[in-house]
Amino acid sequence: MAEAAAPLSAEQQDIAALAKGGRTNFFGFLLRLAARIPFLFIAGRLYGAEDLGRFASATIAVELAAQLATLGQKRGLAQQLASDDRDGAEVVADALLLSGFVSAVLAALLYIFPAPMFPSGHFTPLQRLLPLTVLPIALGDIALAALAYRFDVGATVRARSVVEPWTLSIVAGAVWLAGFTFLSIRESGLILAYVASIFAATLTAFVPLLRSYGLPRQWSPRPIDLLRLAVSNLPLAGADAIEWGTRKLDLFLLGVFQAPPAVVGIYYVAQQVATLPQKLKTSFEPILGPVITRNLQGGNFPAVARQVCQVGFWIIAAQAGVALALGIPGAAVMGLVGPGFVAGTAALALLLAAEVAAATAVVSEAALIYIARLRNLWISLATIALQAALTVGFMLAARRAGLDPLIQAAGAAAALAIALGCASLAKSLLLGSLLGERISNWRWALIWAAAPAVLVGFAAKLLPEWVELAFGIPAILGVYGAVIWRRGFGPEDRILFRKQTL
Repeated sequence: MAEAAAPLSAEQQDIAALAKGGRTNFFGFLLRLAARIPFLFIAGRLYGAEDLGRFASATIAVELAAQLATLGQKRGLAQQLASDDRDGAEVVADALLLSGFVSAVLAALLYIFPAPMFPSGHFTPLQRLLPLTVLPIALGDIALAALAYRFDVGATVRARSVVEPWTLSIVAGAVWLAGFTFLSIRESGLILAYVASIFAATLTAFVPLLRSYGLPRQWSPRPIDLLRLAVSNLPLAGADAIEWGTRKLDLFLLGVFQAPPAVVGIYYVAQQVATLPQKLKTSFEPILGPVITRNLQGGNFPAVARQVCQVGFWIIAAQAGVALALGIPGAAVMGLVGPGFVAGTAALALLLAAEVAAATAVVSEAALIYIARLRNLWISLATIALQAALTVGFMLAARRAGLDPLIQAAGAAAALAIALGCASLAKSLLLGSLLGERISNWRWALIWAAAPAVLVGFAAKLLPEWVELAFGIPAILGVYGAVIWRRGFGPEDRILFRKQTL
Protein backbone atom coordinates (compact mmCIF):
# COMPACT_ATOMS: atom_id res chain seq x y z
CA MET A 1 0.00 0.00 0.00
CA ALA A 2 1.49 3.35 -1.05
CA GLU A 3 2.38 5.78 1.69
CA ALA A 4 0.42 8.99 1.92
CA ALA A 5 2.30 12.02 0.66
CA ALA A 6 3.87 14.08 3.44
CA PRO A 7 1.97 17.31 4.07
CA LEU A 8 3.56 20.42 2.64
CA SER A 9 5.04 23.00 4.98
CA ALA A 10 3.59 26.53 5.00
CA GLU A 11 6.43 27.82 2.82
CA GLN A 12 6.08 24.91 0.38
CA GLN A 13 2.36 25.64 0.16
CA ASP A 14 3.18 29.27 -0.67
CA ILE A 15 5.61 28.23 -3.42
CA ALA A 16 3.03 25.75 -4.74
CA ALA A 17 0.40 28.51 -4.80
CA LEU A 18 2.80 30.79 -6.66
CA ALA A 19 3.56 28.03 -9.15
CA LYS A 20 -0.11 27.26 -9.70
CA GLY A 21 -0.90 30.94 -10.30
CA GLY A 22 2.06 31.26 -12.63
CA ARG A 23 1.03 28.20 -14.65
CA THR A 24 -2.50 29.52 -15.03
CA ASN A 25 -1.37 32.94 -16.10
CA PHE A 26 1.31 31.56 -18.43
CA PHE A 27 -1.50 29.78 -20.23
CA GLY A 28 -3.28 33.12 -20.24
CA PHE A 29 -0.19 34.71 -21.78
CA LEU A 30 -0.30 32.22 -24.64
CA LEU A 31 -3.99 32.96 -25.16
CA ARG A 32 -3.32 36.70 -25.11
CA LEU A 33 -0.51 36.26 -27.63
CA ALA A 34 -2.84 34.31 -29.91
CA ALA A 35 -5.52 37.00 -29.59
CA ARG A 36 -3.28 40.07 -29.84
CA ILE A 37 -1.74 39.09 -33.17
CA PRO A 38 -5.09 39.20 -35.05
CA PHE A 39 -5.75 42.70 -33.68
CA LEU A 40 -2.35 43.98 -34.75
CA PHE A 41 -2.85 42.36 -38.15
CA ILE A 42 -6.30 43.97 -38.55
CA ALA A 43 -5.15 47.35 -37.28
CA GLY A 44 -1.97 47.39 -39.36
CA ARG A 45 -3.31 45.95 -42.61
CA LEU A 46 -6.82 47.43 -42.64
CA TYR A 47 -6.56 50.69 -40.70
CA GLY A 48 -2.89 51.53 -41.31
CA ALA A 49 -0.02 52.90 -39.24
CA GLU A 50 -1.40 56.45 -39.04
CA ASP A 51 -4.77 55.43 -37.58
CA LEU A 52 -2.99 53.05 -35.23
CA GLY A 53 -0.70 55.86 -34.08
CA ARG A 54 -3.64 58.17 -33.33
CA PHE A 55 -5.37 55.33 -31.48
CA ALA A 56 -2.25 54.71 -29.38
CA SER A 57 -1.94 58.39 -28.45
CA ALA A 58 -5.64 58.64 -27.55
CA THR A 59 -5.68 55.65 -25.19
CA ILE A 60 -2.66 56.86 -23.18
CA ALA A 61 -4.65 59.55 -21.34
CA VAL A 62 -7.54 57.19 -20.59
CA GLU A 63 -5.31 54.43 -19.23
CA LEU A 64 -3.37 56.90 -17.09
CA ALA A 65 -6.64 58.18 -15.61
CA ALA A 66 -7.69 54.61 -14.85
CA GLN A 67 -4.34 53.87 -13.20
CA LEU A 68 -4.70 56.91 -10.96
CA ALA A 69 -8.31 56.01 -10.15
CA THR A 70 -7.35 52.62 -8.69
CA LEU A 71 -5.40 54.53 -5.98
CA GLY A 72 -2.89 51.71 -5.68
CA GLN A 73 -5.54 49.19 -4.70
CA LYS A 74 -4.57 46.68 -7.39
CA ARG A 75 -1.80 45.63 -5.02
CA GLY A 76 -2.85 47.34 -1.79
CA LEU A 77 -6.19 45.54 -1.62
CA ALA A 78 -4.49 42.31 -0.53
CA GLN A 79 -3.13 43.99 2.59
CA GLN A 80 -6.49 45.61 3.29
CA LEU A 81 -8.32 42.28 3.04
CA ALA A 82 -5.74 40.60 5.27
CA SER A 83 -5.88 43.22 8.02
CA ASP A 84 -9.55 44.26 8.02
CA ASP A 85 -11.81 42.28 10.35
CA ARG A 86 -14.95 43.03 8.31
CA ASP A 87 -16.48 40.71 5.74
CA GLY A 88 -14.46 40.63 2.53
CA ALA A 89 -17.45 41.80 0.48
CA GLU A 90 -17.59 45.01 2.52
CA VAL A 91 -13.88 45.70 2.05
CA VAL A 92 -14.20 45.14 -1.71
CA ALA A 93 -17.29 47.38 -1.81
CA ASP A 94 -15.30 50.19 -0.13
CA ALA A 95 -12.52 49.79 -2.70
CA LEU A 96 -14.95 49.83 -5.61
CA LEU A 97 -16.78 52.88 -4.27
CA LEU A 98 -13.54 54.81 -3.76
CA SER A 99 -12.15 54.01 -7.22
CA GLY A 100 -15.55 54.46 -8.84
CA PHE A 101 -15.89 58.00 -7.52
CA VAL A 102 -12.39 59.02 -8.64
CA SER A 103 -12.93 57.33 -12.02
CA ALA A 104 -16.17 59.23 -12.62
CA VAL A 105 -14.48 62.56 -11.87
CA LEU A 106 -11.51 61.86 -14.16
CA ALA A 107 -13.74 60.55 -16.95
CA ALA A 108 -15.87 63.71 -16.79
CA LEU A 109 -12.75 65.91 -16.97
CA LEU A 110 -11.46 64.03 -20.03
CA TYR A 111 -14.83 64.32 -21.73
CA ILE A 112 -15.00 68.07 -21.07
CA PHE A 113 -11.32 68.61 -21.97
CA PRO A 114 -10.47 66.04 -24.69
CA ALA A 115 -7.14 67.66 -25.66
CA PRO A 116 -4.99 65.10 -23.74
CA MET A 117 -6.57 62.33 -25.83
CA PHE A 118 -6.68 64.21 -29.13
CA PRO A 119 -3.92 66.85 -29.13
CA SER A 120 -4.58 67.63 -32.81
CA GLY A 121 -8.14 68.70 -31.92
CA HIS A 122 -9.57 66.33 -34.53
CA PHE A 123 -11.98 63.67 -33.25
CA THR A 124 -15.40 62.29 -34.12
CA PRO A 125 -18.41 62.23 -31.74
CA LEU A 126 -17.97 58.48 -31.38
CA GLN A 127 -14.28 58.82 -30.53
CA ARG A 128 -15.16 61.29 -27.80
CA LEU A 129 -16.87 58.43 -25.95
CA LEU A 130 -13.42 57.04 -25.10
CA PRO A 131 -13.40 58.47 -21.51
CA LEU A 132 -16.29 56.13 -20.69
CA THR A 133 -13.70 53.37 -20.36
CA VAL A 134 -11.96 54.95 -17.34
CA LEU A 135 -14.60 53.61 -14.91
CA PRO A 136 -14.73 49.98 -16.14
CA ILE A 137 -10.93 49.74 -16.41
CA ALA A 138 -10.44 50.84 -12.80
CA LEU A 139 -13.31 48.77 -11.38
CA GLY A 140 -12.21 45.71 -13.37
CA ASP A 141 -8.69 45.98 -11.91
CA ILE A 142 -10.11 46.14 -8.37
CA ALA A 143 -12.38 43.14 -9.02
CA LEU A 144 -9.52 41.04 -10.37
CA ALA A 145 -7.26 42.03 -7.45
CA ALA A 146 -9.96 40.89 -5.01
CA LEU A 147 -10.28 37.55 -6.81
CA ALA A 148 -6.50 37.10 -6.88
CA TYR A 149 -6.44 37.46 -3.10
CA ARG A 150 -8.44 34.24 -3.02
CA PHE A 151 -6.06 32.69 -5.59
CA ASP A 152 -8.61 32.91 -8.42
CA VAL A 153 -6.24 33.90 -11.22
CA GLY A 154 -8.39 32.13 -13.78
CA ALA A 155 -10.70 35.16 -13.73
CA THR A 156 -7.81 37.37 -14.83
CA VAL A 157 -7.00 34.97 -17.66
CA ARG A 158 -10.59 34.95 -18.89
CA ALA A 159 -11.05 38.71 -18.65
CA ARG A 160 -7.67 40.01 -19.81
CA SER A 161 -6.36 37.20 -22.02
CA VAL A 162 -9.49 35.91 -23.71
CA VAL A 163 -12.46 38.28 -23.62
CA GLU A 164 -10.63 41.62 -23.89
CA PRO A 165 -8.22 40.91 -26.78
CA TRP A 166 -10.67 38.81 -28.80
CA THR A 167 -13.42 41.41 -28.43
CA LEU A 168 -10.92 44.05 -29.55
CA SER A 169 -10.02 42.05 -32.67
CA ILE A 170 -13.56 41.02 -33.59
CA VAL A 171 -15.12 44.47 -33.15
CA ALA A 172 -12.24 46.18 -35.00
CA GLY A 173 -12.78 43.85 -37.96
CA ALA A 174 -16.57 44.17 -37.81
CA VAL A 175 -16.49 47.98 -37.76
CA TRP A 176 -14.08 48.06 -40.70
CA LEU A 177 -16.47 45.86 -42.68
CA ALA A 178 -19.42 48.03 -41.60
CA GLY A 179 -17.51 50.98 -43.03
CA PHE A 180 -18.42 49.81 -46.52
CA THR A 181 -22.00 50.78 -45.70
CA PHE A 182 -21.44 53.50 -43.11
CA LEU A 183 -18.26 55.26 -44.22
CA SER A 184 -18.21 57.66 -41.25
CA ILE A 185 -17.95 54.84 -38.69
CA ARG A 186 -14.67 53.40 -39.99
CA GLU A 187 -12.61 56.36 -38.73
CA SER A 188 -13.72 55.52 -35.18
CA GLY A 189 -13.29 51.76 -35.57
CA LEU A 190 -10.24 51.17 -33.37
CA ILE A 191 -11.58 53.29 -30.50
CA LEU A 192 -15.03 51.68 -30.69
CA ALA A 193 -13.35 48.27 -30.53
CA TYR A 194 -11.33 49.40 -27.51
CA VAL A 195 -14.44 50.61 -25.67
CA ALA A 196 -16.27 47.35 -26.39
CA SER A 197 -13.34 45.22 -25.22
CA ILE A 198 -12.99 47.08 -21.92
CA PHE A 199 -16.69 46.77 -21.04
CA ALA A 200 -16.71 43.09 -22.00
CA ALA A 201 -13.62 42.34 -19.88
CA THR A 202 -15.03 44.16 -16.84
CA LEU A 203 -18.32 42.28 -17.05
CA THR A 204 -16.33 39.04 -17.23
CA ALA A 205 -14.46 40.05 -14.05
CA PHE A 206 -17.56 40.98 -12.06
CA VAL A 207 -19.40 37.68 -12.57
CA PRO A 208 -16.86 35.60 -10.57
CA LEU A 209 -16.42 38.48 -8.09
CA LEU A 210 -20.09 38.25 -7.12
CA ARG A 211 -19.88 34.47 -6.94
CA SER A 212 -16.81 34.56 -4.71
CA TYR A 213 -17.62 37.45 -2.37
CA GLY A 214 -21.35 37.93 -2.82
CA LEU A 215 -23.13 41.20 -2.16
CA PRO A 216 -22.27 43.11 1.03
CA ARG A 217 -25.21 42.55 3.39
CA GLN A 218 -24.70 45.09 6.16
CA TRP A 219 -22.36 47.47 4.41
CA SER A 220 -22.54 51.21 4.71
CA PRO A 221 -19.94 53.56 3.18
CA ARG A 222 -17.40 55.02 5.58
CA PRO A 223 -16.28 58.34 4.03
CA ILE A 224 -13.59 59.05 6.63
CA ASP A 225 -12.15 55.55 6.40
CA LEU A 226 -12.24 55.75 2.60
CA LEU A 227 -10.37 59.06 2.67
CA ARG A 228 -7.80 57.61 5.08
CA LEU A 229 -7.40 54.59 2.80
CA ALA A 230 -6.88 56.86 -0.21
CA VAL A 231 -4.19 58.87 1.58
CA SER A 232 -2.37 55.78 2.83
CA ASN A 233 -2.40 54.35 -0.69
CA LEU A 234 -0.93 57.44 -2.35
CA PRO A 235 2.68 56.12 -2.42
CA LEU A 236 1.43 52.84 -3.87
CA ALA A 237 -0.80 54.61 -6.38
CA GLY A 238 2.16 56.74 -7.41
CA ALA A 239 4.38 53.69 -7.89
CA ASP A 240 1.67 51.97 -9.95
CA ALA A 241 1.19 55.06 -12.12
CA ILE A 242 4.94 55.38 -12.65
CA GLU A 243 5.27 51.67 -13.51
CA TRP A 244 2.56 52.19 -16.11
CA GLY A 245 4.09 55.49 -17.19
CA THR A 246 7.47 54.00 -17.99
CA ARG A 247 5.73 51.94 -20.72
CA LYS A 248 3.91 54.99 -22.12
CA LEU A 249 6.40 57.84 -21.71
CA ASP A 250 8.25 56.88 -24.88
CA LEU A 251 5.06 57.04 -26.95
CA PHE A 252 4.13 60.35 -25.33
CA LEU A 253 7.54 61.89 -26.03
CA LEU A 254 7.42 60.70 -29.63
CA GLY A 255 4.22 62.72 -29.94
CA VAL A 256 5.76 65.73 -28.20
CA PHE A 257 8.69 65.63 -30.61
CA GLN A 258 6.12 65.60 -33.41
CA ALA A 259 7.02 62.24 -34.83
CA PRO A 260 4.75 61.39 -37.79
CA PRO A 261 1.64 59.38 -36.79
CA ALA A 262 2.91 56.48 -38.89
CA VAL A 263 6.11 56.32 -36.80
CA VAL A 264 4.05 56.35 -33.61
CA GLY A 265 1.92 53.54 -35.05
CA ILE A 266 4.97 51.42 -35.93
CA TYR A 267 6.44 51.98 -32.48
CA TYR A 268 3.09 51.09 -30.90
CA VAL A 269 3.09 47.73 -32.69
CA ALA A 270 6.64 47.02 -31.50
CA GLN A 271 5.58 47.97 -27.99
CA GLN A 272 2.52 45.71 -28.09
CA VAL A 273 4.62 42.73 -29.18
CA ALA A 274 7.33 43.50 -26.61
CA THR A 275 4.94 43.94 -23.70
CA LEU A 276 3.47 40.48 -24.24
CA PRO A 277 6.36 39.05 -22.15
CA GLN A 278 5.51 41.71 -19.54
CA LYS A 279 2.36 39.72 -18.84
CA LEU A 280 4.59 36.88 -17.66
CA LYS A 281 5.87 38.92 -14.73
CA THR A 282 2.48 40.37 -13.93
CA SER A 283 1.24 36.76 -13.92
CA PHE A 284 2.73 36.23 -10.47
CA GLU A 285 1.84 39.62 -8.94
CA PRO A 286 -1.72 38.73 -7.84
CA ILE A 287 -0.49 35.60 -6.02
CA LEU A 288 2.85 36.99 -4.80
CA GLY A 289 1.16 39.87 -2.95
CA PRO A 290 -0.98 37.77 -0.55
CA VAL A 291 1.88 35.30 0.04
CA ILE A 292 4.35 38.07 0.90
CA THR A 293 1.78 39.82 3.10
CA ARG A 294 1.31 36.74 5.26
CA ASN A 295 5.04 36.12 5.67
CA LEU A 296 5.74 39.76 6.51
CA GLN A 297 3.04 39.72 9.17
CA GLY A 298 4.68 36.63 10.64
CA GLY A 299 8.17 38.21 10.50
CA ASN A 300 9.46 35.47 8.20
CA PHE A 301 11.85 37.65 6.18
CA PRO A 302 14.03 34.79 4.85
CA ALA A 303 10.92 33.20 3.30
CA VAL A 304 10.03 36.49 1.60
CA ALA A 305 13.55 36.74 0.16
CA ARG A 306 13.45 33.16 -1.11
CA GLN A 307 10.04 33.67 -2.71
CA VAL A 308 11.15 36.89 -4.42
CA CYS A 309 14.30 35.22 -5.76
CA GLN A 310 12.42 32.09 -6.81
CA VAL A 311 9.67 33.92 -8.68
CA GLY A 312 12.16 36.42 -10.10
CA PHE A 313 14.18 33.62 -11.68
CA TRP A 314 11.05 31.99 -13.10
CA ILE A 315 10.05 35.29 -14.67
CA ILE A 316 13.47 36.11 -16.11
CA ALA A 317 13.88 32.59 -17.48
CA ALA A 318 10.50 32.73 -19.22
CA GLN A 319 10.91 36.30 -20.44
CA ALA A 320 14.38 35.68 -21.84
CA GLY A 321 13.10 32.72 -23.85
CA VAL A 322 10.14 34.68 -25.22
CA ALA A 323 12.38 37.68 -25.97
CA LEU A 324 14.76 35.49 -28.01
CA ALA A 325 11.86 33.80 -29.82
CA LEU A 326 10.26 37.13 -30.80
CA GLY A 327 13.40 39.24 -31.15
CA ILE A 328 15.63 37.15 -33.41
CA PRO A 329 12.92 36.79 -36.10
CA GLY A 330 11.79 40.34 -35.26
CA ALA A 331 11.60 41.52 -38.87
CA ALA A 332 9.31 38.62 -39.77
CA VAL A 333 7.15 39.23 -36.66
CA MET A 334 6.75 42.94 -37.48
CA GLY A 335 6.15 42.07 -41.12
CA LEU A 336 3.03 40.12 -40.12
CA VAL A 337 1.35 43.44 -39.30
CA GLY A 338 2.38 44.95 -42.62
CA PRO A 339 5.46 45.53 -44.79
CA GLY A 340 5.83 49.09 -43.52
CA PHE A 341 6.16 47.92 -39.93
CA VAL A 342 9.44 46.04 -40.49
CA ALA A 343 11.26 49.31 -39.88
CA GLY A 344 10.40 48.98 -36.18
CA THR A 345 12.49 45.83 -35.70
CA ALA A 346 15.31 47.62 -33.82
CA ALA A 347 12.82 49.20 -31.43
CA LEU A 348 11.23 45.78 -30.88
CA ALA A 349 14.56 44.19 -29.91
CA LEU A 350 15.35 46.96 -27.43
CA LEU A 351 11.87 46.88 -25.92
CA LEU A 352 12.11 43.11 -25.42
CA ALA A 353 15.44 43.62 -23.64
CA ALA A 354 13.80 46.27 -21.46
CA GLU A 355 11.15 43.81 -20.27
CA VAL A 356 13.82 41.30 -19.22
CA ALA A 357 15.71 44.04 -17.40
CA ALA A 358 12.57 45.09 -15.51
CA ALA A 359 11.76 41.69 -14.01
CA THR A 360 13.89 42.04 -10.87
CA ALA A 361 12.39 45.45 -10.11
CA VAL A 362 8.86 44.07 -10.36
CA VAL A 363 9.35 41.16 -7.95
CA SER A 364 11.35 43.32 -5.52
CA GLU A 365 8.61 45.94 -5.59
CA ALA A 366 6.06 43.26 -4.71
CA ALA A 367 7.62 43.23 -1.22
CA LEU A 368 8.76 46.87 -1.03
CA ILE A 369 5.22 48.20 -1.36
CA TYR A 370 4.47 46.66 2.04
CA ILE A 371 7.65 47.60 3.96
CA ALA A 372 9.11 50.67 2.24
CA ARG A 373 6.40 52.37 0.20
CA LEU A 374 7.93 55.84 0.16
CA ARG A 375 11.47 54.70 -0.65
CA ASN A 376 10.08 52.47 -3.39
CA LEU A 377 8.18 55.49 -4.75
CA TRP A 378 11.32 57.62 -4.77
CA ILE A 379 13.19 54.98 -6.76
CA SER A 380 10.28 54.79 -9.19
CA LEU A 381 10.31 58.57 -9.59
CA ALA A 382 14.05 58.51 -10.21
CA THR A 383 13.53 55.74 -12.79
CA ILE A 384 11.01 57.65 -14.87
CA ALA A 385 13.07 60.84 -14.57
CA LEU A 386 16.13 58.99 -15.86
CA GLN A 387 14.07 57.50 -18.67
CA ALA A 388 12.75 60.94 -19.65
CA ALA A 389 16.22 62.50 -19.63
CA LEU A 390 17.77 59.67 -21.66
CA THR A 391 14.86 59.58 -24.12
CA VAL A 392 15.05 63.31 -24.80
CA GLY A 393 18.83 63.16 -25.03
CA PHE A 394 18.88 60.23 -27.45
CA MET A 395 16.13 61.70 -29.62
CA LEU A 396 17.77 65.14 -29.79
CA ALA A 397 21.11 63.56 -30.69
CA ALA A 398 19.48 61.50 -33.46
CA ARG A 399 17.62 64.55 -34.77
CA ARG A 400 20.76 66.71 -34.87
CA ALA A 401 22.57 63.94 -36.71
CA GLY A 402 19.76 63.97 -39.28
CA LEU A 403 18.81 60.36 -38.62
CA ASP A 404 15.50 58.78 -39.59
CA PRO A 405 12.58 59.31 -37.12
CA LEU A 406 12.51 55.55 -36.54
CA ILE A 407 16.09 55.77 -35.24
CA GLN A 408 14.81 58.34 -32.77
CA ALA A 409 12.14 55.86 -31.75
CA ALA A 410 14.81 53.20 -31.19
CA GLY A 411 16.59 55.70 -28.94
CA ALA A 412 13.44 55.93 -26.82
CA ALA A 413 13.41 52.14 -26.48
CA ALA A 414 17.08 52.11 -25.47
CA ALA A 415 16.39 54.73 -22.80
CA LEU A 416 13.63 52.54 -21.36
CA ALA A 417 15.93 49.50 -21.20
CA ILE A 418 18.66 51.42 -19.37
CA ALA A 419 16.24 53.03 -16.90
CA LEU A 420 14.51 49.76 -16.04
CA GLY A 421 17.85 48.01 -15.56
CA CYS A 422 18.90 50.69 -13.07
CA ALA A 423 15.55 50.35 -11.26
CA SER A 424 16.03 46.59 -10.90
CA LEU A 425 19.46 47.08 -9.35
CA ALA A 426 18.29 49.79 -6.94
CA LYS A 427 15.13 48.00 -5.78
CA SER A 428 16.81 44.63 -5.28
CA LEU A 429 19.58 46.26 -3.19
CA LEU A 430 17.02 48.13 -1.07
CA LEU A 431 14.92 45.01 -0.47
CA GLY A 432 18.00 42.97 0.38
CA SER A 433 19.10 45.51 2.99
CA LEU A 434 15.64 45.60 4.59
CA LEU A 435 15.25 41.81 4.73
CA GLY A 436 18.87 41.12 5.63
CA GLU A 437 19.07 38.71 2.70
CA ARG A 438 20.68 38.78 -0.74
CA ILE A 439 18.19 39.36 -3.56
CA SER A 440 19.34 38.06 -6.93
CA ASN A 441 17.39 36.51 -9.78
CA TRP A 442 20.42 35.84 -11.97
CA ARG A 443 21.75 32.36 -12.75
CA TRP A 444 24.49 31.51 -15.24
CA ALA A 445 22.23 28.86 -16.74
CA LEU A 446 20.46 31.70 -18.57
CA ILE A 447 23.59 32.16 -20.72
CA TRP A 448 23.93 28.42 -21.31
CA ALA A 449 20.33 28.30 -22.51
CA ALA A 450 20.47 31.47 -24.61
CA ALA A 451 23.60 30.54 -26.58
CA PRO A 452 22.22 27.53 -28.53
CA ALA A 453 18.83 29.27 -28.89
CA VAL A 454 20.55 32.21 -30.62
CA LEU A 455 22.35 29.85 -33.00
CA VAL A 456 19.07 28.13 -33.88
CA GLY A 457 17.39 31.50 -34.36
CA PHE A 458 19.98 32.84 -36.77
CA ALA A 459 19.91 29.58 -38.71
CA ALA A 460 16.11 29.99 -39.01
CA LYS A 461 16.62 33.49 -40.47
CA LEU A 462 18.22 31.86 -43.52
CA LEU A 463 14.91 30.15 -44.32
CA PRO A 464 11.83 31.66 -46.02
CA GLU A 465 9.92 34.02 -43.77
CA TRP A 466 6.92 31.77 -43.24
CA VAL A 467 9.20 28.89 -42.25
CA GLU A 468 11.11 31.22 -39.91
CA LEU A 469 7.88 32.10 -38.12
CA ALA A 470 6.15 28.71 -38.19
CA PHE A 471 9.14 26.58 -37.22
CA GLY A 472 11.89 28.99 -36.13
CA ILE A 473 10.02 30.45 -33.12
CA PRO A 474 9.04 27.01 -31.69
CA ALA A 475 12.58 25.75 -32.33
CA ILE A 476 14.13 28.67 -30.43
CA LEU A 477 11.76 28.14 -27.50
CA GLY A 478 12.30 24.37 -27.59
CA VAL A 479 16.10 24.52 -27.49
CA TYR A 480 16.11 27.27 -24.86
CA GLY A 481 13.56 25.44 -22.70
CA ALA A 482 15.40 22.12 -22.86
CA VAL A 483 18.71 23.65 -21.73
CA ILE A 484 17.23 25.86 -19.00
CA TRP A 485 15.34 22.83 -17.66
CA ARG A 486 18.47 20.69 -17.44
CA ARG A 487 21.03 23.34 -16.41
CA GLY A 488 19.00 25.96 -14.58
CA PHE A 489 15.99 24.37 -12.87
CA GLY A 490 16.47 22.54 -9.60
CA PRO A 491 13.83 20.54 -7.71
CA GLU A 492 12.47 23.71 -6.09
CA ASP A 493 12.01 25.29 -9.54
CA ARG A 494 10.34 22.33 -11.20
CA ILE A 495 7.33 22.69 -8.93
CA LEU A 496 6.29 25.35 -11.46
CA PHE A 497 5.47 22.55 -13.89
CA ARG A 498 4.09 20.05 -11.41
CA LYS A 499 0.57 20.08 -10.04
CA GLN A 500 0.38 20.13 -6.27
CA THR A 501 -2.49 19.53 -3.89
CA LEU A 502 -2.50 22.50 -1.53
